[in-house]
Amino acid sequence: MKAASDVGEAGQGTLIEGGRHNRILAFDPGTGVMSCEAGVTLHDILLRAIPHRFFLPVTAASGFATVGGAVASDIHGGNQHARGSFGNHVRRLTLLRSTGERLVCSPDENAGLFAATIGGLGLTGLILDAELRLMKVPSPHVQRHAIRFDSLDRYFALAESAGDEHEYAFAWIDQLATGRRAGRGVLWAADHADGACEYPDIPKRLKLALPFSPSGLFNSATLKALNEYRFRTQSPGETVSTEKWTSWFHPFDALSGWNGLYGRRGICRHGSVYPAADAPETTARLLEATRRAGHACVLTRLQRFGDVASRGLLSFPRPGFSLTLDLADQGEPTVKLLDALDGIVVAAGGAVNSSSDLRMSPKVFEASFPEWRKLEALRDPAIVSDFWRRTALALGA
Repeated sequence: MKAASDVGEAGQGTLIEGGRHNRILAFDPGTGVMSCEAGVTLHDILLRAIPHRFFLPVTAASGFATVGGAVASDIHGGNQHARGSFGNHVRRLTLLRSTGERLVCSPDENAGLFAATIGGLGLTGLILDAELRLMKVPSPHVQRHAIRFDSLDRYFALAESAGDEHEYAFAWIDQLATGRRAGRGVLWAADHADGACEYPDIPKRLKLALPFSPSGLFNSATLKALNEYRFRTQSPGETVSTEKWTSWFHPFDALSGWNGLYGRRGICRHGSVYPAADAPETTARLLEATRRAGHACVLTRLQRFGDVASRGLLSFPRPGFSLTLDLADQGEPTVKLLDALDGIVVAAGGAVNSSSDLRMSPKVFEASFPEWRKLEALRDPAIVSDFWRRTALALGA
């Protein structure tokens, strides 16, 4: 199965393994400030912080992501509208340049290099450690509100109030639904539960493997049935329940090999963000283009992004709405579809997420990240990825 992105690949160079540098260096349970090496995983941070009722203000969909990776991609979570992206909560970091120089970077010290490193795809040097400020929570678990909606118009009518009233808010869309059912789905909003929600023993990172290799289980027929089941099992109106933090934030971490369900070629992800003014029309065009191309999405996630400005030069989050499409790779037809989706997003004044990209054109890259030349000026000359070669360097400095 090929890689899902070449952002971290260097076919003409040497890859640096940073996972062994995984120590938590200091944690103040009074303030929530933590210093750790870049190889520490988000899961490990939570194991240390939760007993003191602290939580990551931003976490990825997998706890296996490292702090270095979270900084380099400037990840966002389901609460982007409230907390911004990961870089907003980095107080400082230490960067090792190829010259051997170690630089402390923060908003006040080496600020330009700090902004280039946040969301900088690992191109400014090797991140050695970072200091983060965690957020205080009454419980790591969440009280979840699930609201079923029958159309995209209904989602957009709900989205703003859901974000204003709750810490987390995003929606699943039935990408295969057509006609009057097109755009139906479920909006999930959540907040951390109150202190009465007991703290169970923090689970160890248990990994379960699929007992067989169900390659290609996800196809249009099976996903149509699965989407119908997802929608119908959610009661009309609004339901409220309490969910454990592990299943809410990192739902797939306990199942090894789940991506094999997409088929031998693996998964392709198209992530985009576009202005709110024309978001209903842009979203509908993206969904229709995917259906018309004969692709069925296993995950279709729609989320409102807020006005919290990201710190990074190449950070993906910006105000508007973000649509993520996960689909099985069918080869050339999938490449054509992804190019078509890029065109819709750029025409709408939006951006395509580079963190999971394997074929974005230089033109789309420049339209999505117009400040890329500032990063190129600060890039460590000894560090370049396959992604940067085929996008930024193809444009010329």
